[in-house]
Amino acid sequence: MTTVVSFVVVIGILILIHELGHFFVARWTGVGVERFSIGFGPVLLRWRGKETEYVLSAIPMGGYVKMMGEESPLEGGTTPTYDPTKAFALKPLWARFLIVFAGPAMNLVLAVVIFAVVLATLGRPVWPAVVGRVTEGSPGAAAGLRTGDVVVAVNGRSIAYWEDLDRALAKSDGRPLELRVRRDSTEQAVTVKPRLRTAPDPIFREPRESWDIGAGPQLIPQISSVSPGSPSEKAGLKAGDVVTSVAGQPVYTPEDLVEAIRTRPGQSFPMTVERDGRTLTVTVTPDPVKEKSPDGQEREVGRIQAGIATKAVSFEPYNPVSALGHGVTKTSDMTVLTVKGLWKLLSRQIDSSNIGGPIQIATEAGRQAKDGMASLALFTAIISVNLGVLNLLPVPMLDGGHLFFFVIEAILGRPLSLRKREVAQQVGFVLLMLLMVYAIYNDLVRIDAFKLFR
Repeated sequence: MTTVVSFVVVIGILILIHELGHFFVARWTGVGVERFSIGFGPVLLRWRGKETEYVLSAIPMGGYVKMMGEESPLEGGTTPTYDPTKAFALKPLWARFLIVFAGPAMNLVLAVVIFAVVLATLGRPVWPAVVGRVTEGSPGAAAGLRTGDVVVAVNGRSIAYWEDLDRALAKSDGRPLELRVRRDSTEQAVTVKPRLRTAPDPIFREPRESWDIGAGPQLIPQISSVSPGSPSEKAGLKAGDVVTSVAGQPVYTPEDLVEAIRTRPGQSFPMTVERDGRTLTVTVTPDPVKEKSPDGQEREVGRIQAGIATKAVSFEPYNPVSALGHGVTKTSDMTVLTVKGLWKLLSRQIDSSNIGGPIQIATEAGRQAKDGMASLALFTAIISVNLGVLNLLPVPMLDGGHLFFFVIEAILGRPLSLRKREVAQQVGFVLLMLLMVYAIYNDLVRIDAFKLFR
């Protein structure tokens, strides 16, 4: 029930905001709106305003705004039954462009608002500058850093969080840093020279260079959610478990835990966790999953289908103005990430099995809802960005397809013929249906629904 309700709420909000974008800009530019619909299929509720019929339908997989005179009466060959001054097709090109663009734009605005509200109310996650793992042979080890050391100052400037040290490293350009660390109630100064390190980024696994001292923060990983029927559930893991070691080796960060799991596909290994004040050891066997590396090579990695978070992270609040600025930044970053992911899918750098549909969205929405309203809100913001970007693709049937037609109209000085647009819409519809079927197939494969037919 949580999954279904969360899915309906998330999708409903995204569709409502998207269609309101079209609706309000249409009204602002003087276009009449005949129907405003949320959902498709059988009508659940309807009410009529002065000019517009408002409809709520049973299938929450989209919506639409039906505007007066969407096709020019000259092309349709019929006498209009509406006020021509309110016809969409007779409005200037800039007005039609803004009306169509407003839908995806509102999805991006929604993401900005959600990110800003969450940052203003909860703040950003921060953690103390406590040293976790120190890599053998690294600059940190050579300088004498140890696990448990607390970094209190960098080059004479006091720091409160590990992110302050990260910023100092990023700006160091390889120059030595003087760290003041507290160890066993005493403070001492150590000098460390950062090295340039190449490591895969956590999302696309692409090589990324950064200045590094071979020491990371102490972020104890915690299981935040467990998928039904997953390797994590079979092992007996539960939400709230704090993971302290994997295969006898201590883990200091969620990244440590993820990497330990990824490098053991199909292998059984012990995992030590703390639960309700007790220390337990469970045996985990990650599912082997095929994954393409940045160089195009396919390899197996392990996955246990569990959410992994950081235990006891504190939050530093933002003031409303700063929160709004960071909301814009996060939305921009997420937009770039989405475009990059789409390109990697199209160029086959990412396997198409990563494409998800409504079942995956519903499953993830339910999982995020169990983690709290903030998690569900952030998930909604991420999906809103994805929806906005996808709708801007130049595919007929999508807003981006209409915008593409407008660009052609601006170049030619006249719109494409009605017949050409109809054919393009039909092709676009078939492509979208095929994509939807494939996405649902991937969803069913993920949950192994086909075992019911074996």
